[in-house]
Amino acid sequence: MGSKEFDKGMMTYQHDYGKKYTIPIYCWYIDGGDKKILVDTGEMHPIKSEDREAAIGGKIFTFEEGLAQWGLTPEDIDIVIHTHLHNDHCENDYKCVNASFYVHQKELERIHNPHPLDFRYLEDYIDDIEENGQIISVDNDCEIVPGIRVMHTPVHTDGGLTVIIDTEKGKAVITGFCVIMENFHPPAEITAMEMEVVPPGTHVNTYESYNIMIKVREIADILLPLHEPEFAGLKTIP
Repeated sequence: MGSKEFDKGMMTYQHDYGKKYTIPIYCWYIDGGDKKILVDTGEMHPIKSEDREAAIGGKIFTFEEGLAQWGLTPEDIDIVIHTHLHNDHCENDYKCVNASFYVHQKELERIHNPHPLDFRYLEDYIDDIEENGQIISVDNDCEIVPGIRVMHTPVHTDGGLTVIIDTEKGKAVITGFCVIMENFHPPAEITAMEMEVVPPGTHVNTYESYNIMIKVREIADILLPLHEPEFAGLKTIP
């Protein structure tokens, strides 16, 4: 549902600064239950260009185009689980008029009172769903529906929610923080320094982020870092 171009160090703390890097922005549809569930809603007006698509290795869709692949419209969505409320993860919320939105309480506090260091919050994108009473505030780890639960993971933001989905192949884990696969499986020059993971370049607390990431990696049978480019060319996760 979009992309971003920036310095790779935005993703990999103390590593690869100065390298141009493009990440995909995803909206995840969880198929198989009796509820139509999304994780995040992506960008409202994504940049669609050959260069961006080549950089991420997949096609970029608008929100409506992406849902249409599954025969859905925004009005069909029952539940949206938010990993966090940075703008690129919630710009299409207002279109899901029939959905309930699960958001950590700390994200709601932050979007209404952002710290000067974090410019990615914009409350305009959740005004409609807030006024309509569509938000369900979460302040602990909890089950959303049978087989799908969230875990509070304050890595990238204070109220990050990692989504854990029971599947036939094990636990699929969509991270509640902005990372790529390399953050969980760093190159040899990083592991040689006895680091098991690399926190994201933008984080709440570096040490805590490191420990949370190891915990998330251990839980996951199918690990889905929130901005990993390898998924951009896939219609669905096997």
